[in-house]
Amino acid sequence: MQSMQYRHKNSPAPKKFKVVASARKVLLTIFWDMEGIVHIEFLGQGTTMNSERYVSTLRALKGGLRRVRQDKVKDVVIQHDNARPHTSRQTQCALQQLELPTIPHPPYSPDLAPSDFFLFPLLKKHLKGNHYETDAGVEADVRSWCRSQTPEFFADGMRKLLQSWRLCVGRDGGYVEKS
Repeated sequence: MQSMQYRHKNSPAPKKFKVVASARKVLLTIFWDMEGIVHIEFLGQGTTMNSERYVSTLRALKGGLRRVRQDKVKDVVIQHDNARPHTSRQTQCALQQLELPTIPHPPYSPDLAPSDFFLFPLLKKHLKGNHYETDAGVEADVRSWCRSQTPEFFADGMRKLLQSWRLCVGRDGGYVEKS
């Protein structure tokens, strides 16, 4: 590569910058309602979210619902997007078995997932500029931030979801821009 650089014979050698490994990503799966977080988990490094993994998450969610919303377990309706792990036959069977009904998600409407248009942008804003030595550090900060949010914060996200759904229904399931 050095021979490909244009320079004079007496020019100093170009500075080489130390290559730093890029930041690893941590995948967060979170279920929340108007009162707060119901279930939160992080996907381990090198693990892929597939139907089998998502079914395991749904089982953990059902246990979390029994612990934190024992009086409202029967009132729960899941809203998730059309990602393959969410729509697979294995997942659909598990949702039936666990008695977790879902709201159908219109195709091509990514802005109807409240975690995407409400929760994650605010969480990313909180995390921006922070540097973590380990994945556990990121996870601890995310959990701490989630616990610090009030029920009114989560209720606001659900109100925004209602607004987005009304727009979507008004457009016969058409794409809804971010509000």
